[in-house]
Formats: sequence, structure tokens, C-alpha cells
Amino acid sequence: MFAAKPDPRSKETLAERERIAQDLRETLLSFLSVSAQMHAAVDHLPAESAARPRFSRALQAMDRALEEGGRAVRGLHFSQDQVPSLGHALASVPHELGLPTKVGFRVVVAGQPRELKTGLFEELYRIGREAILNAYRHSGATQIETEIEYCAKELRIAVRDNGCGIDLQVLEQGRHWGLLGMRERAERIGGRLRLLSRAALGTEVELSIPSRLAFEERETRAAG
Repeated sequence: MFAAKPDPRSKETLAERERIAQDLRETLLSFLSVSAQMHAAVDHLPAESAARPRFSRALQAMDRALEEGGRAVRGLHFSQDQVPSLGHALASVPHELGLPTKVGFRVVVAGQPRELKTGLFEELYRIGREAILNAYRHSGATQIETEIEYCAKELRIAVRDNGCGIDLQVLEQGRHWGLLGMRERAERIGGRLRLLSRAALGTEVELSIPSRLAFEERETRAAG
């Protein structure tokens, strides 16, 4: 059997994809910087300010653009036949968006990884990415951790930080850190999103999905 020779055109295509991905990543960096400044400015507006809702809508539109841009970069950065694991994808979020390197970030995977239901990967990635991005933007944390736990009864993803926490009133309103969008996405895939936070002690965003909705079922019994 003869080994196939590498196709020079494939190398050129991958190189071009990497170049485009790098250009997009640098553009996203600029938008991310503007977004962070706008988020900080809006957070300091009085709650009763008439301008606050208008700025909030503009920020939501910018966040959606950043989300789609990050998705495009991720799609270009990884070749089609080299789809990353969920842990790999979430670990790449800070690098893809140029988030501050002074913040300690790690991804921990517990349990034996299992094959996800068709179409679930992208939804999980988006929820995890939003939680990670918001922790960088708002928490003032020095350490952020993402844990992916493959349990017998569920799949659990938690993003936690050691930052400033969220004000109780804002937490009860559920309007902070893109919570509404993450909750809607979680409900759409049959999951549950919880947010635990204490002032000066940090925040944890936890997504849990029952195994029957998260994983592909495989017949393990021997034929008899």
C-alpha cells in the first residue's frame, strides 16, 4: 500500500485560512476593546437613566457581532476534518478573542468524554464562551476556571471566577452578563442554567443537561 503524497494545494489552502483567521482575530480585538469600554461606561450609568436601554441594545448587537466573528475565526482556524473537543474549543476562547493574558485561565475535564448529540456542540460552545467572556469583562477576576464534567446522569459545564461577584439586585433581575440569552439557549437544548454569586467572592455559571439529551446512545450489549 502506498502512502498518499501531500497535496501542495492543501497546504496553501490551510495557510490562507490561517492568514484570514489571524486578520479576523485582530479585527475582533479592536471591537472587543471598544465593547469592554462601552460595557464599563453603561455599568456606571444610573439605573434610571433614559439612555441606558438604548446603550444596552447597542451592546447586545455588538456582542452578537463578536459572537459570530468568533465563530468564523474558530471555523477557519480548525480544518473541517479536525474538529476540536469541547474542552479544546473553550480553552481557545481567550486566545481567539485576545482576552487579557494576565488573568489565569484553565479548562478542567472530569470523567470520560462521550460523544455529544448532533448539533449540541455549537450550543454548548456558545453558552460556555459567553460565560467566559463575561467573566473576563465584568468580574475583575485574577483566576477563571471552566470545568466540563461527564457524569453518568448529566453533562455539567461550570465557569467560575474569583472576582467581585454580582450585586444581589442585579442578580435577581437576571439582566446582567447576558444571562437572558444564555438561559434561553440552555432551555432550548433541554438544559438548566444556574448562577451563584457572592460579593467579593466570585461567581459561578453552571449548565447541566441530562445524559439522554446530551450524549449519543451506543448499544453495549453483546448480540445473543
